[in-house]
Amino acid sequence: MKSKTDWARLHSGAGDMKPTPEHPETDVSHIVRGMVRKGLKPMPAKASISLRLDQDVLEWFKAQGTGYQTRINTVLRAFRDASV
Repeated sequence: MKSKTDWARLHSGAGDMKPTPEHPETDVSHIVRGMVRKGLKPMPAKASISLRLDQDVLEWFKAQGTGYQTRINTVLRAFRDASV
């Protein structure tokens, strides 16, 4: 079966499309995260909780960029491991 792909158009970039609300630009970070985890132990299940933090502490974690909740979890895990 012969491919119906227009390879010349594909390689020329003529088919480049702008993101729309219906077809937003893809964020591949979730794909990369899945590839990095390949071969590692499964991640433990997460529990959703409500946690009250001092405002300045929360602002500091948020100022570090996206993933602040993961960083808080990492700090708490390091504290737990150091306390054993």
